[in-house]
Amino acid sequence: MRTLIDLNADAGESFGRWRLGDDERLIPLVTSVNVACGWHAGDAATMRRSVRLAADGGTSVGAHPGFPDLTGFGRRALAMSPQEAADACLYQFGALRAIADSMGVPVRHVKPHGALYGLTIKDEAVAEAVADAVAEAAPGVRIVLLAGPTADRVAAKGYPVVREAFADLDYDDAGHIIIEPDPVAKDPARCAEQAIAVLRGEVTSVGGTAIAVDADTLCLHGDRPNSVEVARAILDRFEAEGVRTAPLSEVADQRVR
Repeated sequence: MRTLIDLNADAGESFGRWRLGDDERLIPLVTSVNVACGWHAGDAATMRRSVRLAADGGTSVGAHPGFPDLTGFGRRALAMSPQEAADACLYQFGALRAIADSMGVPVRHVKPHGALYGLTIKDEAVAEAVADAVAEAAPGVRIVLLAGPTADRVAAKGYPVVREAFADLDYDDAGHIIIEPDPVAKDPARCAEQAIAVLRGEVTSVGGTAIAVDADTLCLHGDRPNSVEVARAILDRFEAEGVRTAPLSEVADQRVR
């Protein structure tokens, strides 16, 4: 079983006066945070607040670009060519990086959100285009993709890929995550058990199929109503199992060695 993992959370998803998630309590619990960049959620003020929370809590910052769909929260599928997807990610990454740069905080990774993330799973050309755009704009910034064949092939081409698994989402029999349009509360103990299953290298799909998983980072969702309780249950289980959490870059460097 792996004993070192990054625990990341999708957060920074409030917009204007509308508040979503408990970022003040969640962000300090994780080692990396994926900050919404304004297209599916978030705005400039929320991005700044999220970066400050991360910096104060010692949490590594990453960009979380999504489809331009505030109404659907970026979880509805849209058609984009590989170049369009790459440009969308680069545009949103640039917005967050400008804010983070003004605060002296580095942006360490880019992780597509929701249905855009799903597109990188289904279309390797999209995943490679996104990785290539980020590598050209910011060498060394890592791209987060779902652990599996696509991530492995993109990494084999020399891109700094970080492989991700999920503690609070189910997997289908093909090994893809099942995206929830509107996440509900989940049993924290069940999420913690899936986190340990990821560390052991295998999760079970909703159809009972064993899915091999080799992940550097483990995700949970800030818009889940009990995300803080889920995070704490995972950390408690990690402590009991002798598992240490560390920022995404440190864990990924261990793979390279």
